[in-house]
Amino acid sequence: MDWITGLQKSVDYIEEHLTEDICYDDIAAESFSSSYHFQRVFSILCGFTIGEYIRCRRLSLAGAELAGGGIKVIDAALKYGYESPDSFAKAFQKFHGVLPSQARGSGVKLKSFSRLILKFSLEGGRLMNYRIEEKPEMILTGYKAHFTGTPYGKEREVQEEQFFVTTRGKQWFLRGAAENADAYCVIKNVTDEGYDFFYCHQLREWERNHLYDREVTGVDFVESLGLENIAIPKTTYAIFETPVEERPIDDYFELLRSRVQILTEWMPEMGFQLAQAPELAVYHWTPRTERNVQIWLPIEKIR
Repeated sequence: MDWITGLQKSVDYIEEHLTEDICYDDIAAESFSSSYHFQRVFSILCGFTIGEYIRCRRLSLAGAELAGGGIKVIDAALKYGYESPDSFAKAFQKFHGVLPSQARGSGVKLKSFSRLILKFSLEGGRLMNYRIEEKPEMILTGYKAHFTGTPYGKEREVQEEQFFVTTRGKQWFLRGAAENADAYCVIKNVTDEGYDFFYCHQLREWERNHLYDREVTGVDFVESLGLENIAIPKTTYAIFETPVEERPIDDYFELLRSRVQILTEWMPEMGFQLAQAPELAVYHWTPRTERNVQIWLPIEKIR
């Protein structure tokens, strides 16, 4: 079964059970996939999470029912999975801009979130440089920000760019500690509410152990930088990279947008799927004549 067909079967399952408790494992099973893998692929291909889709569809249908006058507010709250009328009213107002009790009013504008029909038009013929490597366990040191939305769309590009241009001091400090080695961006803790985005460097053990030793650093501000160590497990990665250029950032964002093609064409053709490990972007900045950006996608053979 190809990914588009599998995803559509999962979406159809969601639609058939919108007024019930929906288990992500059951949704993923419709695509013959693990819940972890399915959630990541769904977000990449659709631009929003499963939870966002379910929530928006339920609130859209609830609005239509209330506007038609065929249901009470308390009954709509229970029907669409809310524990109380208050929690339903809060979610409803955030989505529609009006309270549920106002939905029946003449001329009240409500929002509609349509059922998802997956129809992808993918353009082939794009040349991508890649390699497959097994990477040993790494300890990275860095700082994070919590991003909203999914890790794969335009929203991430905006937040990532803002993150980089407003935290240069921390970047300079880590780059110096790592002797200008590659910078790593790590995505972790992905939920329906967002995810953590880390900027990191791989420090040598000695530097890592003495990072907060004032007798070594000669400064007293390191504790305030909010740094933490992140363990990246031993993983096999498919590594895609931009061409070598003076400013490869535009190609990097284009590479991020190419995930749809990688997931729906390249991975099935090669017999891979995403593995349960962090995804990384690696900025190879030095020497300047070899600058490029890479995305590391954790992969495993399809069982």
